[in-house]
Amino acid sequence: MSHTAADAALRENYAAGGFLRRLEPGSRPALIVIDFVNAYLLEDGPLYGGEGIRVAHRGAIELLGAARSAAIPVFHTNLSYEKGGRNGGILYRKVGALACFAEDAPDPRHGRFVAGLEPAPGESVITKQYASAFFATTLASTLAFLRVDTLLIAGVSTSGCVRATAVDCCQHGFVPLVVRDAVGDRASGPHEANLFDLQAKYAEVLGLADALAYLGRVKASRASAADRA
Repeated sequence: MSHTAADAALRENYAAGGFLRRLEPGSRPALIVIDFVNAYLLEDGPLYGGEGIRVAHRGAIELLGAARSAAIPVFHTNLSYEKGGRNGGILYRKVGALACFAEDAPDPRHGRFVAGLEPAPGESVITKQYASAFFATTLASTLAFLRVDTLLIAGVSTSGCVRATAVDCCQHGFVPLVVRDAVGDRASGPHEANLFDLQAKYAEVLGLADALAYLGRVKASRASAADRA
């Protein structure tokens, strides 16, 4: 069976099982930018991801600008651990590179937000120790308080913290919109496989142009509502 035929058969199998349905985004979105720190972009960084991360960096900058223009809530996440990773648990033990985010790490640059994606005043920063931005944080309760119904997701890495956050987003009752051009991984295989699986089961995966158009509609709708008030 050819590669193209195998792909078609796989999609047919997924469709027959009721996967690949579409989720409609709501009218009250927020944006979360996951873990976009220097460890992924600096060539000497322990999590350096190369071109895939650089492409996502550019896409995330554009998406963040549109989110700010639309005046929707914006969240950023980073990772931080006590000395020696005391509060990092099994994940810290499993992934040695996470030591660069410990209080006693030798190079503090690695934990700083990358250029162009620094949090602005009024934007929330969620510091986490595990993959999902929802796990052991206040994200879900804050989104609920703000009456958010949809979460645009950007950041790194697609197969790790982006995927975990998207799955938990679905499980907490928010529509996850994973922006393909604003998420990245160190290899195309895990990146594409996880985007396929997220679209099939948990989220909507959309291109940057569609995400920007969606934010444009949200902005126009709010301006219209303000004019009528």
